[in-house]
Amino acid sequence: MEQAEVLRNKLLGENLVKNLEKRGMAAYYCATKEEAVAKALELIPETDVVAWGGSVSIKEVGLLDVIKKRNPVIDREIAETPEEKQELMRNALLCDTYLMSSNAISKDGQLVNIDGNGNRVAAMIFGPKQVVMVVGMNKVAGTLEGAIDRARHVAAPINAARFAGLGTPCAKLGTCADCLSPDSICCQMVITRISRVKGRIKVILVGENLGF
Repeated sequence: MEQAEVLRNKLLGENLVKNLEKRGMAAYYCATKEEAVAKALELIPETDVVAWGGSVSIKEVGLLDVIKKRNPVIDREIAETPEEKQELMRNALLCDTYLMSSNAISKDGQLVNIDGNGNRVAAMIFGPKQVVMVVGMNKVAGTLEGAIDRARHVAAPINAARFAGLGTPCAKLGTCADCLSPDSICCQMVITRISRVKGRIKVILVGENLGF
């Protein structure tokens, strides 16, 4: 990464931390993936039961591998049937710490997330004692409208492409068609303006590109 980009991420990240804190969230800026993992482990007690959404970012930084070895977890991927997977996803709503990323963040500190099943945004809103987000600076948009656009037209089509056989227009065209498909992964769009419980949502900003 060019030095100018490193400096830009640092300056933007430090300002975004302040804006997130104004909205009742705890926020931290970490220059590297390694620093982000160390910060996350600092925030998560070893006794916490941990669950997570389908986040590429928490896998890319290596946090998920560490947590699986360190903490009791609720892992829906070990389910042997669809019914068992649904039950694990429900149980995750009552975990101690929920891990996820954000599809986009506006520079004034609003989180934008799109979900299909809704389990990820449900956990973000209510249930787990705390939510720890790991977010690359590539997900920061200048305005709320820009963050919504990024979530819908960048994050969602790429996410749709990950799932084989998905019948949505974005999976075929690479762009949002504002569809009403039964396969839609954009059933819920949640804008988080404020954390009602101060510090419950903790955002770790990473000065690298993570996820999509």
